Amino acid sequence: MHGRVKVKTTAQQEEEKRKEQEKKLKIYVAARDACFSKRKEGVQDDEALQLSQQLLSSNPDFATLWNYRREILTHLETVRDEDDMQKTYKAELSFLESCLKVNPKSYGSWHHRGWVSSRLPQPDWARELSLCDRCLSLDDRNFHCWDYRRMVVKMSGVPVEQELAFTDRLIGSNFSNYSSWHYRSTLLPLLHPESPELPSPSRAQASPQTSPQTHSHRVCEEQLLKEYELVQNAIFTDPNDQSAWFYYRWLLGRAEREEMISCVYIGREEERVAVAFSRPVNAQSVGLLLVLDGQPQRVEWRSVHPRVKHSPVWICDLPPGTISDITNEHNLTVHWTEKHTHRDCALYTGRTESWCRDSATDQELFRSELSVEKTSVLQSELHSCNQLLELEPLNKWCLLTIILLMRALDPLGYEKETLTHFQTLKEVDSMHSTYYSDLCSKFMIENTVLKMEYAEVRVFSISDKDLTTLCHLDQLLLVTHINLSSNRLQRLPPQFAMLQCLEVLEADDNSIETLDGVYHLPKLEEVLLKNNQISTLADLQPLASCPKLKRLDLRGNPVTQTANIESELAELLPSVKDLLL
Repeated sequence: MHGRVKVKTTAQQEEEKRKEQEKKLKIYVAARDACFSKRKEGVQDDEALQLSQQLLSSNPDFATLWNYRREILTHLETVRDEDDMQKTYKAELSFLESCLKVNPKSYGSWHHRGWVSSRLPQPDWARELSLCDRCLSLDDRNFHCWDYRRMVVKMSGVPVEQELAFTDRLIGSNFSNYSSWHYRSTLLPLLHPESPELPSPSRAQASPQTSPQTHSHRVCEEQLLKEYELVQNAIFTDPNDQSAWFYYRWLLGRAEREEMISCVYIGREEERVAVAFSRPVNAQSVGLLLVLDGQPQRVEWRSVHPRVKHSPVWICDLPPGTISDITNEHNLTVHWTEKHTHRDCALYTGRTESWCRDSATDQELFRSELSVEKTSVLQSELHSCNQLLELEPLNKWCLLTIILLMRALDPLGYEKETLTHFQTLKEVDSMHSTYYSDLCSKFMIENTVLKMEYAEVRVFSISDKDLTTLCHLDQLLLVTHINLSSNRLQRLPPQFAMLQCLEVLEADDNSIETLDGVYHLPKLEEVLLKNNQISTLADLQPLASCPKLKRLDLRGNPVTQTANIESELAELLPSVKDLLL
């Protein structure tokens, strides 16, 4: 037994470890309390800096101590000259590097480094960039470091070309570097911006001053074509890596829509004006001015539903008798003062309603017009993705990108293939099947809007399309008849109230439980809800706000089993004369 090393038992080791931790904790707590005491007393000296440094060296995520250090350093600036502060701040940067070694993703350390660098009398930005390079070489997804790098680049005036080359290097060494792809998407529009197009005559009349946001975040076509080649190399190298696929999707994205008034509707009977915008707004704060026959009108703008605060459609009622006389002609102008744009609308003699609008095709709402060259390139991209799909038939990213390419090229022409690919997507990626169903619903609604406008009708029919959600409802402001039957809809959302001209609603054979959006629709006369999931009278309450409702079909709904249902409905909906239960 002699000469052998005595091995400590696990219990002994745990006890010694506990005592060691207690000892360290006592030292830490004593230092922390001393720091808090100094701060409370307003002490801002080197000893306080040393105490906080001792604590932050072991725990760099102590936000209160970083705040205390900034208070001390700010005070020292008032009592020391520039050379001394240069030395002090350089020492602070060195200390921060040691903190980043403890935790490379410390919020407090990176924020404090940015604060110090911005106050350094003679900052060494090259050194800071080098630090970022080293940190990103260890972890290329350290978003704290990426944020700090963007700050350094901005403060030091690093050329965009240099930063783009930096992303080239990172992507070249690792195609899976999502952060680099994202950073690249922010740099390209700065270096290769898309040239603004000249507005069409109709758009120029409606929007004389183009918004500064128009066409922002987009890249010129020449560079875009080069980016397709780069990202294609990445996806063929590793088809299952999502980073490049996300970037590919960004490349296929559309430009931001011009901020404008897209439609103005005026009706004599209700003496109501409805205005549709190209994006949701709060009309009570953006500055809307209504001018009728040259006279500004004092009206109260409201959204179509009290639960919708930011809406693309806003309405107002004119004073009684203002436009009700059918023998009079009226000229209306709606000014959007915040964006210096307006839209005119004339209500002619003998007409009960009038509107002025840009169609979805005029607005390039669902797809942008493509040049011959870009069309050719996208066709080539589609061909390449189809080749990849043959090699990787269950690759969800490839399937989704093929769908997006088809949408960019010809949404109506590729509708059948798109539906087939969506079905495959739901099978190979069942965890996201609800997302794919909603996205497919969105695309089907877009296609139906286009078909409706090409036919120049006000009937929107999209029955038996397996819809799970409703969108683009602002595009249906003028629709008088909508058919949503035989889908998988569970609700008619508050945004449904944007259908201000709706007269007939068909929604048989869905799973609708709530009718929130069937709210204050002034022209609605007929609602068909056979075989849905309406279960209580409260679910039908929104219908009471529709003054012209005459026909209601509730057959096959649980609510029909309610006691005294007919008398209850007669009280709730006195205007309904044709009730089917």
